[in-house]
This record gives sequence, structure tokens and C-alpha cells, in this order.
Amino acid sequence: MSEKEVTVKYAPFKEIVIMERTCFATTEELARFTSVIAGGKLAGLYWADGVVFLYFPLPASTTSVAKALIETGRVYWTFVGFALMPKYEPTIETKEKMIVPIINMSSDTILKKVAQWLKEQK
Repeated sequence: MSEKEVTVKYAPFKEIVIMERTCFATTEELARFTSVIAGGKLAGLYWADGVVFLYFPLPASTTSVAKALIETGRVYWTFVGFALMPKYEPTIETKEKMIVPIINMSSDTILKKVAQWLKEQK
């Protein structure tokens, strides 16, 4: 196969199914939660459209999940934790001096849609 035969195609997810969601009262609570579940390792959060969040995708390692992804464009997130953060900040620092980085994903149309949906759930 030569390089001329290679094509590149963009096929975004058609649906994201969120199985559980938790709205934290403050960004600091979300940062603490993130640090705890990461076991003290550095973990980051995503920000888009006034919402800071983290998510856990269901791995496409099982046949049924992989089939749903390929045939329908559906992906499953087992958990989403979020808090409202109207203005983007590069980090959240808690009173315990934990610093959690935040990645600005506002250019990602899919994550912007997720953020808009999360705002409606609050």
C-alpha cells in the first residue's frame, strides 16, 4: 500500500451515554475528588463552556461496547464529575495546597456539547 492510497476520515461520536454524573458544589471539591481518585498522582480536568469536568470512558474492550462504538458511533462514559466554572483558569488550588491542572478544551465541539448538557443537569 503506498502513501497515495491512504485516506484520512473524521468520524466523530454520534452519541455519548453518561451513566452517572455528580455535580460538585465548588471547583475545589471537584479538585479534591480528582486527587483522591488519582491516588495522589497528578491528574487533570477538562474545561469547556463554563464547566470543569472529568470523565471515565467505558473501555471498548468488550465486544458489545466495541460493536456499539463502531456500528452506531455511541460511546459510554461510566462517570462524569463536574462543577460550574464560568471563567477558564489553568489550575485549581485547594486550601490543602493541592494544585490540579485544567485543560481548556473549548475548541473541541464534542466536549463543548457535553459541557452544555452538564450545565442543564445542575
